Amino acid sequence: MKPATRKTNPRKGTKKNNVILREKPLTNGNKSLYLDIYRDGARSYEFLKLYVNTKARTPIEREANREILELAEKIRTQRESDLNHQTHGQIAPSNKKINLLDFFEAYYNKYNKKDVRMIRGAIDRFNDFLNEYYPALKNNIKPEQLTKDIVKEFVEYLESKSKGEGARGYYQRFKKIIANAEEKSVIFKNPCKGVICKVDDSALTKDILSMDEIKQLISTKYDGQNPDTRRAFIFCLYAGLRFCDVIDLKYSNVDFSNRLLKFEQAKTKGKSSTSWVNLPLNDGLLSLIGTKPEKDTFIFNLPSHTMCLKSLDRWVKRAGIDKHITWHCARHSFAVNILNNGANIKTVASLLGHSGLKHTEKYTRAVDSLKEKAINSLPTFEI
Repeated sequence: MKPATRKTNPRKGTKKNNVILREKPLTNGNKSLYLDIYRDGARSYEFLKLYVNTKARTPIEREANREILELAEKIRTQRESDLNHQTHGQIAPSNKKINLLDFFEAYYNKYNKKDVRMIRGAIDRFNDFLNEYYPALKNNIKPEQLTKDIVKEFVEYLESKSKGEGARGYYQRFKKIIANAEEKSVIFKNPCKGVICKVDDSALTKDILSMDEIKQLISTKYDGQNPDTRRAFIFCLYAGLRFCDVIDLKYSNVDFSNRLLKFEQAKTKGKSSTSWVNLPLNDGLLSLIGTKPEKDTFIFNLPSHTMCLKSLDRWVKRAGIDKHITWHCARHSFAVNILNNGANIKTVASLLGHSGLKHTEKYTRAVDSLKEKAINSLPTFEI
């Protein structure tokens, strides 16, 4: 609903972009200043948090009112200028001064979705990229300085630093930030358009743990080890869950009578009809879950993802396993090991919550590779 108004300095912009300074009477008799913005057929209002004292009597009070009105008019002029520049395909003058690195940090600080860790990673990798390739821009990069060529180099940098889907994941989040900058007219032309991060989806690039290595890991205990981190990772090794799913598991997700775990995958929530997963629970998984009367209690009281990775890295090293194991390796290890034990690909796809077989096929290739290595490990002989 349009606020109660009275015009003040109704100066108009272009026919499509009008920004008018208006007043709204307040209950205390003063007036609140706001902008009535009309752009391409859409109207919006911006309250300036500036107030005119209608009972001003002294010269000081009248001077204060004059300064407030001058400031409001400057803001109005700036908004109108910004709109007119955007209409003609130009970056608004006020946005030309923005440091994109500050914009990225502000975006991260307000971000509250599940992939916030990947947003942080994308920003950190872009900062590392600038430090290495564009040191002159490492502290301050203006919107017009972020060109398509720089984005292409950044993608190549990601592909050289990250394995498998990691590079694409970080680039997707980087594009998300840039799209927001374009939406807010910080950037006029999106430099990411047409720039693709190429990843071989059919290849399994992360290390996996064999069943022998899993047994070796489980048998390794030490003082100071976080018991919840230990339980949760073992659970993922035998259930194939992602970190973002296991950290949110509650006892309400467990159907003890039917020995089932029911949960909605965070990655595909609201995006796929196969977002929900029903996972059968054997005695081992049930023992890891334990029993709690409070259904809203978390099954695993886990610290941050970073702390979990540090704990996992310490555990793997103590077990004498010479592999780079991240939390997601548990999911990969689960898939490869049950395929190795005779499960068919459709069953594995269902357990992992995949909507089709495309993402599951890479595990069958990994199994074939393991079989080939096993055969090749046999000693040669002569007939």
